[in-house]
Amino acid sequence: MGAPPGVYQGAADALAALMLMLEFGMLRQALVRDQVRLYAAQSALISVLAVVIAADRNLPDLYALAALSAALKVVAVPLVLRRLLPAAEPAGVAGSYTLNPASAVLVSLVLAGFGFFTFGALHLGGPAAPALALAIAGAMVFVAFALMIVRRDVASQAIGFFSLENAISLAALVLAAEMPLILETAFLFDLLVAVVVFGMLMRAHHGRAKSLSTADLTRLRG
Repeated sequence: MGAPPGVYQGAADALAALMLMLEFGMLRQALVRDQVRLYAAQSALISVLAVVIAADRNLPDLYALAALSAALKVVAVPLVLRRLLPAAEPAGVAGSYTLNPASAVLVSLVLAGFGFFTFGALHLGGPAAPALALAIAGAMVFVAFALMIVRRDVASQAIGFFSLENAISLAALVLAAEMPLILETAFLFDLLVAVVVFGMLMRAHHGRAKSLSTADLTRLRG
């Protein structure tokens, strides 16, 4: 019999599973505002995981990373998105699906299974990288891509991109928590740049089309 999972491994696996469930919740939500709330909750779990790892492995730099991550992902990014929505989509309704909701979920389940078993086949287990948490991070990557593809509105696609960054952060935490703080905060800087770009894109697209829907952009295909 193998040794039972420790507190760190159990917490990492549980938090990763909750993050994946929230990812599917973002895919299913019809309202952009609800997607923003779920993204904030998912980001909060990333900060909690960083605190758990910092306490378990005596990595004080991760406390600073957790605080920075919470300030940016849980507070700043959702606040920016909410402030953009009233001028763009007062009702907060997301655009249509390229697939119907049931088909979108089924496709996402298949992609999540593919990501889970592909990352699990890497056998990067052990105390430094809980194998289950890493496999769930792989599933999150594919579901985030599905969210960006199946939703036809800029806001949902932005949230899909931001949640993809959460999946990458989860993989980085379970694989290389000892990275220098300057390298770990580089991910947050990339997210900040993405927020600025998507904010400008949302304003420009709404100013031209009076909507956040990207369905009309298909007319631009050659």
